[in-house]
Amino acid sequence: MLNKFFKLKEHDTNVKREVMAGVITFLTMSYILIVNPNILSAAGMDRSALFTATAIASFVGTICMALIARIPIAAAPGMGLNTFFAFSVVLGLGYSWQMALTAVFIQGIIFLLLTFFNIRELIVQSIPKTIKDAIPVGIGLFITLIGMQNAGLIIKDENTMLTLGEMSNPHIWVALLGLIVMAVLHYKNIHGSFLIGIAVSTAFAAILGLVTFPEGSLIALPPSISPVLMKFEWHNLFTFDMLIVVFTFLFVNLFDTLGTLLGVAKKANLMDENDNFPQIRNALFADALGTTFGAMLGTSTVTSYVESASGVASGGRTGLTSLSTAFMFLLALFFAPIFLMVPASATAPALILVGLFMISSVVSLNFDDMTEALPAFLTIVMMPFAYSIAQGIVFGMLSFVLLKAINGRFKQISATMWVIFVLFIIKLVLEGMNLM
Repeated sequence: MLNKFFKLKEHDTNVKREVMAGVITFLTMSYILIVNPNILSAAGMDRSALFTATAIASFVGTICMALIARIPIAAAPGMGLNTFFAFSVVLGLGYSWQMALTAVFIQGIIFLLLTFFNIRELIVQSIPKTIKDAIPVGIGLFITLIGMQNAGLIIKDENTMLTLGEMSNPHIWVALLGLIVMAVLHYKNIHGSFLIGIAVSTAFAAILGLVTFPEGSLIALPPSISPVLMKFEWHNLFTFDMLIVVFTFLFVNLFDTLGTLLGVAKKANLMDENDNFPQIRNALFADALGTTFGAMLGTSTVTSYVESASGVASGGRTGLTSLSTAFMFLLALFFAPIFLMVPASATAPALILVGLFMISSVVSLNFDDMTEALPAFLTIVMMPFAYSIAQGIVFGMLSFVLLKAINGRFKQISATMWVIFVLFIIKLVLEGMNLM
């Protein structure tokens, strides 16, 4: 049944490999179960309820990806979007968290409509090939930076912004051990190399006293979700500020999602001969459903997770991978103490290796044509430097249109690209006016 539904043989994979890949994806993104409640609780929301909302929203979003799109990509409340929710909309603009939650819900409904009328798919198809080739490279560097930060290998610096962490930090050695173990096992073609590496790193971290073992029972009922469930506020619905908030949620989620879907799909060999992603409409529909249900549950925007690439790198190729990840989130509701034992430094090596795997498409770029090379380059470097997949796509597509137009190559610019160009310019202007 699983083989027929997910087409395992067609994708040259099996149940064991897919399940293990799903577990690895969960381990590399399970930090969201801790981080999302911490961020959103700053807006005045109930932290315990947010843990439950985060786990269920991740389960719903990921299972939609598994059963509707049938791709190895997981979804959960997005980082960056939750920060905008708490610190910009609520603490910055002074609105209630209920109003922000309403904006997320409206965004999800709009995305469902845009997907139904193929507008989101049209945007994906209009993205130039050079940008599509650059996206996984940029994501590779971005996810490597995240991994090195999680390991403590790269830290903030007041003078240089980033610098090498203190090598006396034991978390660095936990991550380096995991990196070597994963690399050696991967070289020897041992399936589950990432999971084994994470297990070895966690054991080493426990020996060093870096693992917090759970107190009391390892199994417990999840906290009540009622303090945040369906808490919408409608009286600010037709205000200018609501429009700006909804537009920002729309923009960031749209291009974060597109970047993640295209980048991970390319590494999973899910693109067709024309470099298009056949399942894109179903994937976008699943993403929109995840956001809509997530808002109803009481959390910020649910989006596709770039950490899904860790599962793809370990062999995940179908929706069975994301189905496994979804059920891990469901189990986490009852076994949270066990899952949360794994330190970030133990999963960091998986992200670093995924970064290595994802930059391989750089060889497809045409560096001899400046109108192709510069947009690709800006797409790549702006993702890690601006700490945003969406901003990388913005600068890449803006430069593509400008360079092609200035050089008289108008035929290479689609009508959709012109519309996106204008919207990007409007967004940058609004940001300059501190409206976004």
